[in-house]
Amino acid sequence: MAKQVGPRPSRDFRNRATTQEEEDAYDFIKHRTNVKFTSVVGSVAHIVKGALGGGLLSGHVAYMKAGVGVAVPLNVIFGCYMAYCLHLLVLSSQILYRRTRMPSMSYSDVGEAAMMTSRFPKLHKVARFFRYTIDGTICLDLFGSCCCYHIIIAKQLKQLVEDTHASSFEGAFPGYPGLRTYMGCMIPLIVAICLIRHLKYLAPFSLAANIVVVFCIALAVYYAFEYNPHFESMHLATSMYNTFEFIGMTVFSMSCAGVVIAIENNMREPHKFPKALFIGMSLIVLCTFLVSFFGYAAFLEKCESPLTINFPMSLSDKFLKAAIALMIYATHALNFFVPFNLCFYYLKQRHPLEKRPQWELVYRAIFVVGIGIIAIVFPEINAIMGFLGTFCLSNMAFIWPNVINLLVIWDRPGLGQYNWRLWRSVVLIIIGIFIFICGSLVNAMELVTVFIEMNLS
Repeated sequence: MAKQVGPRPSRDFRNRATTQEEEDAYDFIKHRTNVKFTSVVGSVAHIVKGALGGGLLSGHVAYMKAGVGVAVPLNVIFGCYMAYCLHLLVLSSQILYRRTRMPSMSYSDVGEAAMMTSRFPKLHKVARFFRYTIDGTICLDLFGSCCCYHIIIAKQLKQLVEDTHASSFEGAFPGYPGLRTYMGCMIPLIVAICLIRHLKYLAPFSLAANIVVVFCIALAVYYAFEYNPHFESMHLATSMYNTFEFIGMTVFSMSCAGVVIAIENNMREPHKFPKALFIGMSLIVLCTFLVSFFGYAAFLEKCESPLTINFPMSLSDKFLKAAIALMIYATHALNFFVPFNLCFYYLKQRHPLEKRPQWELVYRAIFVVGIGIIAIVFPEINAIMGFLGTFCLSNMAFIWPNVINLLVIWDRPGLGQYNWRLWRSVVLIIIGIFIFICGSLVNAMELVTVFIEMNLS
């Protein structure tokens, strides 16, 4: 018989250390077993890899929307803002390891533990809900990323098949299929690769994808100096509406919020995580700036997502376009792995143990088809990225880390002189909420506009 469906069992999150001395006495590193530890350099590589993906290939459009006078400083500011908030998140997790005597946790574990161990009893009742909210947001963000990858692959294939530099939603020539036809035909192929249940078969493609992205960055710089060597006709600023679109797309392309705790859990020297985060976020900001600024400079108002669509149709560029399509295809499966496993944890409880492997394949296919349908209904990368950046990642990277940190440090080490830690958290949370509300509204309106234009016009 199938097991009864119930809430995901929580770990026993309790304050087992009642004093600072008891906390300091617990060495969580020694209790991490069966872990393949990584160095600082390896951790930096994972942080960069966790952020730079398909979103990076749309950074030039984000810069075009806001204007370089606004985009460049905001790019740096949001990189620093994100790095500091994620630093507080990991710092809070390390305090919770000592406090609960648990050597490692996931993001949702940290969120639930922060509420369960806080001094406010009313928060204990909503700790499980907070955990599910984190899990749900992670799923929405990563499944949404899969939608973007689906569109990127289709656009790249369409351009290669038509063998024309011009890009359009409909077929470039009479009798040629439109973008949605490519997206529909791709669904069985994406289902096939997403049926792979072991990451070890897909991991080599992740490294190859990063190498291809580096080539894209280099070509963006090259074409900027070839097509627009004096960097003319670039807008300095546009409108507040467009700025919120930019914020969503930029946060989406830079965020590594979903992987930082996992990376810290696997570090040989976790106390050096701030160093790894600083280096990693610096590289992320630099890569985002390079591809965005020079991509916009090269193609100006004609720039489209992904970046490679704008490249000429020379033989070498065609190979790069094909490589991007192939690498994003493999990355789609990697990105699909984490949110699907979160969902399948609950779904598998509805089925007998011996039949779960077969049902896993069925659910994988269903989820991929659902992602493909959403991509077909909303075939606009920029709108999806903007919404995910402001709705999901403003919570994961800005708001929740500060809420968690405030709960963790409330009693030990305390709020500090003049409650400076409280005011720090309040300011950072207010900024995050402002981005969340305004950015989500703007980008949701963009999604509605895309839906109307693509489906009802």
